Amino acid sequence: MIQAIDIKPGTTFEDSGNIYVALDILHNKTAMRKMVVKVKVRNLRTGAITDMSYSGDNRFNEARLDKKQMQYLYDDGDHLVFMDNTTYDQVSISKERLKWELNFMVENTDVEITYYEKEILGVALPAKVNLKIIETEPSIRGDTASKATKEATLQTGYVIRVPLFIEEGETVVVRTDTGTYDSRA
Repeated sequence: MIQAIDIKPGTTFEDSGNIYVALDILHNKTAMRKMVVKVKVRNLRTGAITDMSYSGDNRFNEARLDKKQMQYLYDDGDHLVFMDNTTYDQVSISKERLKWELNFMVENTDVEITYYEKEILGVALPAKVNLKIIETEPSIRGDTASKATKEATLQTGYVIRVPLFIEEGETVVVRTDTGTYDSRA
């Protein structure tokens, strides 16, 4: 059990049947009343970010999260199938839960899957991934004085902005947190 005053950014805890991770904390103590702890939290099941207030003596169960390295194998229609790299066990996760991650995952991509007890809470992608450009306008010679960009479609179907010198068929490095072009691979 942890007290509300002991919560720090990154702490995971259970409250009212939900699992939260603390993002930001503010302690408010006045002379006339008990300490109030205001916590900005993310619900690990829904992804929603909310502000919550607790008295300093509230207690919560600490949520112990497990993380496993897994490899994305294939798309079976409604689910994505992942394999544990050490035990070769396979798990399926609904596409509905991985809308953003689908933009950057190709077969054999290694990801980190977060579990709480036996429930899958999420998939963490690498910070950057290499993806091939399947469609873009041809580059124009001499138009490099400015930082002009053009649209390019990646092998996953995601569209990003790339510099004019990038050609169709090239592999580029894409940031998974923002979904933007980083560099050539």
